[in-house]
Amino acid sequence: MVRVSKVRAGSIAEELEIVPGTELLSVNGRELRDFLDWEFLTADDELVLEARLPSGEEIVYEIERSEGEAIGVELAPPTVRRCANRCEFCFIEGLPAGLRKNLYVRDDDYRLSFAYGNFATLSNVKERDIERILDYRLSPLYVSVHATPWEARKILLNNPRVPDIVAQLSRLAAGGIQFHCQMVIVPGLNDGEVLEQSLRDLWALGDAALSVAVVPVGLTQFSHLYTGSPMDGSRAAGLLSVTERWSAVAQRERGETWVFGSDELYLLAARELPDASHYGDFSQIENGVGAVTNLRGRVRAGLTRLPRLAGRRVGVVTGVSMGPLMPELLAQLASATGAGFELIRVENSLFGPTTTTAGLLVGADMRRALRDRDDLDLALIPAESINDDGFFLDEDTFISVREAMPMPVYPSYDFIDVLAGESGIDQVIDREGTAAA
Repeated sequence: MVRVSKVRAGSIAEELEIVPGTELLSVNGRELRDFLDWEFLTADDELVLEARLPSGEEIVYEIERSEGEAIGVELAPPTVRRCANRCEFCFIEGLPAGLRKNLYVRDDDYRLSFAYGNFATLSNVKERDIERILDYRLSPLYVSVHATPWEARKILLNNPRVPDIVAQLSRLAAGGIQFHCQMVIVPGLNDGEVLEQSLRDLWALGDAALSVAVVPVGLTQFSHLYTGSPMDGSRAAGLLSVTERWSAVAQRERGETWVFGSDELYLLAARELPDASHYGDFSQIENGVGAVTNLRGRVRAGLTRLPRLAGRRVGVVTGVSMGPLMPELLAQLASATGAGFELIRVENSLFGPTTTTAGLLVGADMRRALRDRDDLDLALIPAESINDDGFFLDEDTFISVREAMPMPVYPSYDFIDVLAGESGIDQVIDREGTAAA
């Protein structure tokens, strides 16, 4: 079902008196099943749109519009396809009880893979879905491969009915679809020869397999399904040896890295991260591949834009894993601004000490780290820890955390975004600091 949630002022939809709650039924005689149909079927400039108003009245609209003119409706969020697998390493299975309901939704939706870059296993796609992917040319997709040997994949996904991923990807590749792949490595299950075979199979798909990310299994203290061994420095170093060997082959034969170890592997192995040229267009940065290198580059590029903040004291909150990498960045910021930067490493109170990523810190962690720090003029916290609605994962809100702190608090992606902000951070510190006093 495709339903209107909002109508933009001055749009074609408003002129036609389409209202929120209207159900959009078909375009040019073709049924609308979801947002993908709407996006693709409304590409023409002349449309016949069948709709059902909230009153139940059905209306047919004949629409003519200039090229590129939007119809002006926003759609209600689609019903998300749920995951049919039961992976031991599933992040959802590692969540504590009591969080907001949408956090427990285990999506595995090829539509969201195309639209938003969400990784999907393709284990729940049917023949009609494959045909739709090919028909609409939904490319690139982001695919959680984990392992290509069929029996190994059944074990990893804990699903004896999972389809053969090599056959699926081969068919998509033959139809011109490309994909980025990830493999979450569980020691003893999909490392070693399973990993080698998986990389051989993906390499054989040619240009269709755009990239492969090798990511270590990540666990929380609530990961009750997991029975394997944790990832450690030695195992991480072994995985990097594999990715680097394959990367060398890819560089020689295709002129690109192709297979990447995630940042976490380098941190676990206490290895220096590659430079920006290794990551190309950073296609898997949202998967933790090249994020640190990208951050370093953004900081370097932004240093000349920073104001002088001599005598100011700035606290920087981060997770345990980023702790060793931050002093170098903070030294650059201190040199450029004259401010004093203090690194505040925080252990995750919700997920436990095995969860070290800064983006998974919660409101309680921020409060614990900053509530008594009236010696700071400003505090920067990871912007990734807050969702679009301003919530941390523990339901605390950024606004309430900020209001409870003795200093101005800003979410930041790269320090530069706040320190070189248009409002003038020095004036903001003075204004908010005076107000707090």
